[in-house]
Amino acid sequence: MTDFSTIYKLSLVAVFCFIQACSSSCPVLECWFVQEKVGRGGGLTAATSQEKSLLHIRTDAHSHSAESQKTPSDINPDRVYFITDPAGTFCHPSLNPPRGSVKKPQCEINPFLPQPSSLKWVAPLTDSALSPIYLQADWFSTSHQGLNKELTISSITRAPTATKEHNVILSVTSKTVSVQSRLGEPVVLDCGFWVDPSSPLSGLGFAVEWRYQFRGDGRLVLAYDGKTDRLADTQEEGATLDFEGLHEKGNASLILQEAKVRHSGMYICTVYLPYLVAQVAVELEIVEPPSLSIHPSPLPLAVPGQTLTVQCEASGFAPLSLELSWEFKGSDGKSRPLGSGSVTGHRQAWDGTLSQSTRLELDTAKLDLGRGGEVTCVAVHLGGTRRASVTLNAVGFSAPSIEDSMAMVGVALVLYGLIKFVSWTFTGSDSDEADKQDKKVK
Repeated sequence: MTDFSTIYKLSLVAVFCFIQACSSSCPVLECWFVQEKVGRGGGLTAATSQEKSLLHIRTDAHSHSAESQKTPSDINPDRVYFITDPAGTFCHPSLNPPRGSVKKPQCEINPFLPQPSSLKWVAPLTDSALSPIYLQADWFSTSHQGLNKELTISSITRAPTATKEHNVILSVTSKTVSVQSRLGEPVVLDCGFWVDPSSPLSGLGFAVEWRYQFRGDGRLVLAYDGKTDRLADTQEEGATLDFEGLHEKGNASLILQEAKVRHSGMYICTVYLPYLVAQVAVELEIVEPPSLSIHPSPLPLAVPGQTLTVQCEASGFAPLSLELSWEFKGSDGKSRPLGSGSVTGHRQAWDGTLSQSTRLELDTAKLDLGRGGEVTCVAVHLGGTRRASVTLNAVGFSAPSIEDSMAMVGVALVLYGLIKFVSWTFTGSDSDEADKQDKKVK
């Protein structure tokens, strides 16, 4: 019995230490408090004001550290807030850099006004058209981005009116702030949300929306009403959600079954609760390296005074940026650049991929080709460097080597010996015939 009691006590101590460690690892975030200025006459202007603020993050509302009692001199005490985040989302290491670190996570806090939405996949969340007393409080919207784009968070917090003790009611996160993918591969754009289970808004339903934006172009990719379990009719082909994970774990990640060039752009994941909304942005870039081909292949034999034209075609790549150049590697193994040649503009294929070519004029009179070598086309792209080579055979550009000279001497000696042998053979035959003729005369 004593052993079980001891184990139980030790387990309690371990849990307490774990909670303390988690609490102590939560950051104190420097934030910008941004709000719109109120113009004269009560009208709102486009101008905004911003003040430095401080957010003390904790997972337990009753935990206070000694550090939380200190306020920097350049921060108004009215802009110091205490945020209770039971899920521990704000305690991610990317939001808590080492002391003295130059790089800081990005943070912004804004006043938030709860209100119903008229979107058809969100409207069912507020069918009653009644605003609960629970909404009569101070509400803030916060956005955070961790170091090295490891994490982005958008949250809605609530505090009793005129207090600074805020609780996180809704948080939306993404661990894939920037994603790269090859063509044809499945892509998962991470988005998850958490709702405070003690909030009266929990259990009243939710809605998820994914939108696409790129260079002024925007479209609805997918919208789902979690309360009625219905997808909007405007769902894009090849885009879906893990609906089981969505309801059980708050996994709202967008799944693109096959990456295409047109998928490159910004995706916005928005989660709705009754009267509340939070969203995060994820950037997707489709990166496909080029395929290279050289024409003509093989190259014709190069002779002195000749100009050879070589063309390199780079095709099937995305995005746009590409650097093309040429290199020549001689028979001595040394490489030297030949420049970029004459580069054409981009051409777009039916699938959105791009192609570009470069033409090289090889002037054999200006280029010491020696005994030939290898001409290489080099393409430097975000998806990696690609190379394609073709052999160049040349004659008459340099004196023969020692080996070649020795071989030529050997061939000459053999030919000389052969000629002498044939000459001796024919000469001998003629002498014998002459002797025979002389004997007959006698």
